[in-house]
Amino acid sequence: MQPVKIAVMASGGGTNFQAIIDACASGEICGQIVGLIYNRKAAYACQRAQDAGIPATYINKKRAGSVEAFSSEILAALKECGAELVVLAGWLEILGDAVVEAYPNRIINIHPALIPSFCGKGFYGHYVHEAVLAYGAKLSGCTVHFVSAVADGGPIILQEAVPVLPNDDADSLAARILPHEHENLVKAVRLYCQGKLRVDGRVVHIEE
Repeated sequence: MQPVKIAVMASGGGTNFQAIIDACASGEICGQIVGLIYNRKAAYACQRAQDAGIPATYINKKRAGSVEAFSSEILAALKECGAELVVLAGWLEILGDAVVEAYPNRIINIHPALIPSFCGKGFYGHYVHEAVLAYGAKLSGCTVHFVSAVADGGPIILQEAVPVLPNDDADSLAARILPHEHENLVKAVRLYCQGKLRVDGRVVHIEE
């Protein structure tokens, strides 16, 4: 089986990115990371790419000037590196329709809550955990899903619940969910690269 060419997109520290780097290096994922796209100059994900010898491309929406130009730059970068699968690993921008349409059911995202709760426009990073706590939810967790034109609205691949503890704040809840994000994102990418995910409408079947 030929390794799947994977492009990763990240905005921050890149711990999910690192989990994918490590899983590809160990052979757990039958994939090759062919590029990183990052949109914040301070993103530590860029350093992780440099350390792993992965080409990194900086693309910023404000610098691009419009959503359309931003999408065009992203598409050009993905095509240049030959990406077959795109993984959003802490990417804090909604992708334009042009990008989503170019990679149907080939863009995987990780969200730090149990979709369809606490998701969609404005729900990213610590805002998600703050909303969970403010609502008084007893469970949170993470969701790995394919990306569609609707923010956080694509078919769900994997989910895992994590209890919300009485003394939690956004930091402690985020810290407890993060290891489950790493595990589930790696598992979803592994299954994709093994050809074991089949999408039927909104339902993702895992064929193991």
